[in-house]
Amino acid sequence: MPNIYHQFVVEKPVSVVFDGISQPELLDQWWTKRSSGQPKMDAQYKLFFGPEYDWVAKVTICDPLHRFELQMTKADKDWMGTQVGFELQSEGELTVAHFYHQGWPHENDHFKISRYCWAMYLRILKRYLETGEVVPYENR
Repeated sequence: MPNIYHQFVVEKPVSVVFDGISQPELLDQWWTKRSSGQPKMDAQYKLFFGPEYDWVAKVTICDPLHRFELQMTKADKDWMGTQVGFELQSEGELTVAHFYHQGWPHENDHFKISRYCWAMYLRILKRYLETGEVVPYENR
């Protein structure tokens, strides 16, 4: 199964980055149009990207300040069952973020597009956390 991996540094403490990847109101600033959920094991997250993309995920890893993972339970067929997650390393006032989206069924065109899109979304996440810049959903 193919997987997507990215690594980047955020010039903020790990607590800020963990909130940015796990708190719904912050997910809405860089990834989703609207979301809900709680960062705790087995919690359900609703991830709304538009009428045709009203998805659901379950928290499968929640180790505050270290790891957070969602497993897709209602999504596009290529995303079903995949895991989207982060492993965070604190380096003083900096955080090294290791991102993954694993469990893809095939390395198809959707996988290739998603790999690119994740890089763009993670750049928006980094800029949001470091500077407060918000890119309107329609421009992401």
